Amino acid sequence: MKKIIIMNLVVCCLFTLQVIGQQTTTTKEKSLAYYVNPFIGSSNNTALAGSYHGLGKTFPGAVTPFGLTQLSPNTITGGDNGAGYSYEHKSIEGFAFTQMSGIGWYGDLGNFLVMPTTGQLKTNSGREKEGISGYRSLYDKKSEKAEAGYYSVELTDYQVKAEMVAAPHSGIMQFTYPANKQSRIQIDLARRVGGTSTEQYVKVVNDNTIEGWMKCDATGGGWGNGNGKPDYVVYFYAQFSKPLKKYGVWEVNIPSDANRKRETIESVAFQTVAANATIHEQCKEKQGKHIGFYTEFETGKEEAVLLKAGISFVNMEGARKNLEAEIKDWNFKNERKKSFDLWNKALGKMKVSGGTEDQKTIFYTSLYHTMIDPRSFTDVDGNYTGGDNQVHHSDKFTKRTIFSGWDVFRSQMPLQTIINPTVVNDMINSLVELADENKTQYLERWEFLNAYSGCMLGNPAVVVIADAYRKGIRNYNIDKAYTFSKNTVDKFGTAELGYDPSISKTLEYSYSAWCMAQLAEQLNKPANYKKYTEQSFHYKNLFDPTVGWFRPKDKSGAWLPWPAEGRLKQLYGCTESNPYQQGWFVPHDIEGLTQLIGGKEKTVNDLENFFDKVPADMKWNDYYNHANEPVHHVPFMFNALGKPWLTQKWARLICENAYHNSAELGLVGNEDVGQMSAWYVLAASGLHPLCPGDNRYQICTPIFNTISIQLDTKYASGKKFTIITKNNSLQNKYIQSAKLNGKPYDKCWLSHDVLAKGGTLELVLGPQPNVNWGI
Repeated sequence: MKKIIIMNLVVCCLFTLQVIGQQTTTTKEKSLAYYVNPFIGSSNNTALAGSYHGLGKTFPGAVTPFGLTQLSPNTITGGDNGAGYSYEHKSIEGFAFTQMSGIGWYGDLGNFLVMPTTGQLKTNSGREKEGISGYRSLYDKKSEKAEAGYYSVELTDYQVKAEMVAAPHSGIMQFTYPANKQSRIQIDLARRVGGTSTEQYVKVVNDNTIEGWMKCDATGGGWGNGNGKPDYVVYFYAQFSKPLKKYGVWEVNIPSDANRKRETIESVAFQTVAANATIHEQCKEKQGKHIGFYTEFETGKEEAVLLKAGISFVNMEGARKNLEAEIKDWNFKNERKKSFDLWNKALGKMKVSGGTEDQKTIFYTSLYHTMIDPRSFTDVDGNYTGGDNQVHHSDKFTKRTIFSGWDVFRSQMPLQTIINPTVVNDMINSLVELADENKTQYLERWEFLNAYSGCMLGNPAVVVIADAYRKGIRNYNIDKAYTFSKNTVDKFGTAELGYDPSISKTLEYSYSAWCMAQLAEQLNKPANYKKYTEQSFHYKNLFDPTVGWFRPKDKSGAWLPWPAEGRLKQLYGCTESNPYQQGWFVPHDIEGLTQLIGGKEKTVNDLENFFDKVPADMKWNDYYNHANEPVHHVPFMFNALGKPWLTQKWARLICENAYHNSAELGLVGNEDVGQMSAWYVLAASGLHPLCPGDNRYQICTPIFNTISIQLDTKYASGKKFTIITKNNSLQNKYIQSAKLNGKPYDKCWLSHDVLAKGGTLELVLGPQPNVNWGI
C-alpha cells in the first residue's frame, strides 16, 4: 500500500512539473491564468478516495468563464463518472463540446463527441475495462497538457495530436495527422455521459458545414440515470477546414422497445450492436435513434485539420450565430490566446501575493473551478429556452443553468456575491423566471438545463436570494422572488409536524425558514417574519436529551431505535452524513444549539473532538468530513463560540491538507459545481461565511501575504478590498491583532457592508493563539 501511495505521489509530482513547465514566456509566467492547473481534482478513483463518492470529478478540458461550451476529453461512458473523464484511465473515446463539473449521480452532457481516427471506420466506442476495441484510442499520458481554455494530447493508436480551445458559446479543435490515405474526423451524435441521446439529426449544409441536433431526455438515462428528469436538445453548427468529399452517416439499429439507459449503454452487448452499424455513404441528411457523422480525407505528414462548432440549447440558427460571432476564421493560435486572456481578466478579480507556487496554483485553479458554473444558457443574440420549452429573449440578464443548490449556497454563491454579483443576480433571475415559465411557482433546489431534478434536499434557492438581497443584489422581480421563495418554504418544510422524520431535512428546512424570515423582515412583512422565525426553531424538535443529540422520529412522533454506533451511524436519519456531522447544521442559531448540547464548554469540547479524530489526509470519514458539504461551515463555529483561534487553526489545516496541486490527490471529495473550490478560495483569503443570509464573513487566517479583491461598482461603493497579513508562515497561523482601515479591530467577523465599501484589513500573525482577540 505504501509503495502504491509513493508511486502516485511521484506520478503527481511529474505531472505537476509537466503542466507548470508548458508555458515558458515571460508574459505568461506573470499572468494569473498561468497558475491554473485544470487537472486538479480530475479523478473519480474510488479506491484512492476511500468512498464510492470518488474524488474531485472535474474535467481537464477547455472552458471559458461561465461559458456555455466545455471541450474536454472523455475516457468513459457510464458508471458514476459525471465528468466523463478520470485521470487514471488509459484511453480516450473522444472529445465532447459539453461537460458537467465535479458531480455524481451518473452525470449528463458530454454531447457532440468528436474523434480523429485513421484506417478502418469503427462505429462503437469500445470499453477500456472490458478490453473491447472501438474508435477510442490509447494516449500518451506524458503528452497530455492543459491550461486555462486549452487542452491537448497525443492519441497513440492513430498517431494524432488533438488540441482544443473553448470560446464562450463555441469551440475549435485542431488535429495533426500522420501521412495517411484514410484519415478521418468522426462525430458520435448519440453519445452522452451517463446514457445516450435518444434521437439525432444531421444535415450537410455545404462542402465544409454540417448542422443538426441531439435530443436528450430521461428515457436515455443521463442525470440520475433519468431520475433527474433531464429533457434538453443540443443544437450544433460545425465547419471543417478540409472540404467534405468522402463523408457519410453511420446508424445503429435500435429496437423500438430497447432500454436506452445507462445500464444498457455500458453493456458488452450494446458494443456489439454499435460495432455493426449501417453505413450510409454520401448521406446528406439523416434523422435516427443512434447516428454519427464522419468525413474522410488523405493527410500528409503532420497535416493539421480543424473543426469548429457553435453550440446552442435554443435552435440551429442560434448555434450558427454563436459560431459566426466568436470564431470567424481558422486561426487556432489566436483563439487560444483569446481564451487565455478571458481567464486572465476573470481571475484578476482576486490577486494574491506571498505563499508558495503550489499554493498559488491551488488558489487560482480553485478560483477557475468556481467560474465554470452557473454557466450561460443564453445564445449571443440573447435568446434562451425557457421552462415552457419556448424561446425567450432577454437583454436584462443572462439565463444561467446548473444550480447545484444544496452544495453551492454554502461557499460558492457567497463568493460570487463578492467577485461576480452579476452572476448571482443572473442565477436568481433564471430560477425565478423558470418557476414562472413552468407554472410551478416554487424554486428548484437542483436545476439542470431547466429540469427540476429534485436532487438533494433543503431550500437553497431561498438561501441564495435572502443572502443576495441582504447584500444589495436586487436586479430581479422582487415580488415574484419573494412569492416563489415563500411557496418553496411552505411546500418543503416542517410546518405540518414541527419536524421532518429526517434529521437532515429538519435542520436544513429550519435554516431556510430563518432565511425566509430575514427576507420577510427586509420587505416589511412582519406576520411572515414571525411565522418563519418560529419555524426556524423546529430543529429543536429532533433533539433527544436522553441521548444528547439529534435523532430521527417517525410521523407519529416516536423516536427511531438508537443504533449501536450512536451518532456515528452513517445515513441514520441523514443524507450523505451521520447525525454527528449533520447535527452541527444550525448556523442561524448557534446559541440555541449550544443550550441544547449543554452549554458553551461542552459544545466546544465536542467540536474539538469532532476535529481531533479527523484523519490527516482529510478523506471521507465519520467526523469532520470535508469531502462532503454538510460540515463545510463547522470550522467557523468556533468564532461564534468565543474560541476564534480554533477557527484559525482548523481552517488553515484544512487548506493545507485537503487541497493539493495534483490530479488524483487535489480534492478529497467531489468538486460539486464549484463548492469545494469556493471553500478554499474564501478560507485561504481569510473570510468565510458561517450563516449565509446574516451578512457576515468569519475571519480566519489567510494563506497569503496579501489578497486584493476587485469589487463590482454596480453593487459596491468601493473599488477594492485588501487583506494584508504580517509575519505569515506555516507556523504563524494565529491572529494576534487586527486593524481595519488603520484602526484597531477586535471582531472575528466582517460584514459584507464594510467589505463593499472597500478598504484594508490587516492581520498580525504569530505561532501561539491570542485568546483575547476576537472574543
